[in-house]
Amino acid sequence: MLRTNGRRVLEAHLQNTSIRAISGSMVAYDGQVQFKSAGMGGGEGMMAGLKRKATGESLSLMECTGSGVVYLALDAQDITLVELNNETLQVESRQLLALAGQLRMDVKFSGLRGAASGQGLFTTTVSGAGQVAILSAGGPLIGLEVSPQYPLVVDPDAFVAARGQLSQSFVTDVSWASVVGEGSGEPFSLRWDGQGAVYIQPAERP
Repeated sequence: MLRTNGRRVLEAHLQNTSIRAISGSMVAYDGQVQFKSAGMGGGEGMMAGLKRKATGESLSLMECTGSGVVYLALDAQDITLVELNNETLQVESRQLLALAGQLRMDVKFSGLRGAASGQGLFTTTVSGAGQVAILSAGGPLIGLEVSPQYPLVVDPDAFVAARGQLSQSFVTDVSWASVVGEGSGEPFSLRWDGQGAVYIQPAERP
């Protein structure tokens, strides 16, 4: 079971169970706990390896197994727990901290950043039942509702995760870029339509 200890430390309570967490995120533990590499995020097998190579995914995971409490933290970022009940969560791989339960990971192609650049964008998907600990910079994670009547447009550098019956598209908006000070490249934002929730962080990724 995962629970937060304040805003920036996660406690993983193990009772002859295991969790997966980002390598290097363990700051302390007590009890009888073993740690080993759990490979890379994005699923298993040859296809998963090809996806990781194409996307540049570098999500390194460790498995924590045994009985005790493991304390996790990363760069003093805020931590939010999301409960999944046979659902799928799209999340930026660098924002993942830990996973507990019957959860599968994969890599999803999100589309092209723009016709001019041809750059692909990818997100990690977590599916099944369990808990996901998500990191956010600049403050606690902010959940924004999306409904058919009210689609949502967000800055891609603030986007962290999304869940629900949502479709994503790209919006090229020069006026948006001029307001936020984008100086190079093809400006774009992410539009979400449907029913669900999108999570953003107060600080943009560099």
